[in-house]
Amino acid sequence: METQWMVGLVVVIAAVVFLVSWLSVRHLPARRAAAVPGVPVEALDARAQRVAVILNPVKNDAELAREKIRMACTAAGWPEPMVFETTIEDPGHTQTRRALEAGADVVLAGGGDGTVRVVTGELAGTNTPFGLVPLGTGNLLARNLGINPGQLDANILTALHGSDRRIDTATITLENSVTGSSITESFLVIAGIGLDAQVLADTKDDLKRKYGWLAYSEAGVRNLPGKRKKVTISIDDGPAHTRSIRSILFANCGKLPAGIDFIPSATVDDGELDIVVMSPRNALGWIRIAAKTLLRHNARIPVIDYYRGRKVTVTAHEPMGTQLDGDLSGDVTSLTVQVRPSALSVRVDPQTLAEVGAAAGNNRRTA
Repeated sequence: METQWMVGLVVVIAAVVFLVSWLSVRHLPARRAAAVPGVPVEALDARAQRVAVILNPVKNDAELAREKIRMACTAAGWPEPMVFETTIEDPGHTQTRRALEAGADVVLAGGGDGTVRVVTGELAGTNTPFGLVPLGTGNLLARNLGINPGQLDANILTALHGSDRRIDTATITLENSVTGSSITESFLVIAGIGLDAQVLADTKDDLKRKYGWLAYSEAGVRNLPGKRKKVTISIDDGPAHTRSIRSILFANCGKLPAGIDFIPSATVDDGELDIVVMSPRNALGWIRIAAKTLLRHNARIPVIDYYRGRKVTVTAHEPMGTQLDGDLSGDVTSLTVQVRPSALSVRVDPQTLAEVGAAAGNNRRTA
């Protein structure tokens, strides 16, 4: 009987997860891009630019994107774009550095979240703007910037002719005392330790190819019945607190695949990280988290806590999996995340930039 009750709860959670995702897809707005196909490119921007493209050649529409970027540059009277293809061995680090050394005025990334994360990690701290041409499954940064991944032509024109917006990035140092490894990486949207990494690791490739981001929901349901693990958490070098958790997210911005606004308070240019600690003991706790997300209510529930800060350190009592913007980043026993305020210049829709400025002005007036 207890087994049947648990199965019933898991089915309910699966239904809620699917409903949240489905509703978010239906209501995700198609933002107006910097230009629509058919508008003469020369009327948009007369600045001559040396364009570099970091392209993941295995992505769908990679060759189409390459040709459309070339045509857009030709139409503007600019030199042909420099194209650097990523490889399994080098997902974009060397290619981006070569683009900067060659004097690129703007660097575009054509690929998924992994390519975007690597390219922007190299561009952060420079004045060279980044142009986003999303070709992946999740397209996390695109969704958080109001860019519709399905509009290739408009996205290319935005990447070439859009307004420059400064946004935050984050660095994370991942350490494993068991293996002795220590690496420092960058991310743009959300990093995490615990369940979210396990879900990524367990997502079936055939389902991902067939159903895209919905495949993650299936893996998530399978991983819900796990045990909590003990960690210590310190924010902004404050006192360390011990918690039993299933997952901790470190968010630079809060919109997940399908437009799910999981952390509404997180914005990409506020100079802070949003830290989400999830600690449900059982399936009922996950239902409460799913309901809170679906209903977007502000009432506190004991299985999820929100914090803000510029730096956070987590120490695990045993190795735990991690992920960066949807890429697995290995097991760790400790990690430190720090925000880099206004580190990256990214091309966006001018209307979006105007709306961001207006919202910031309203927030200052009501503060």
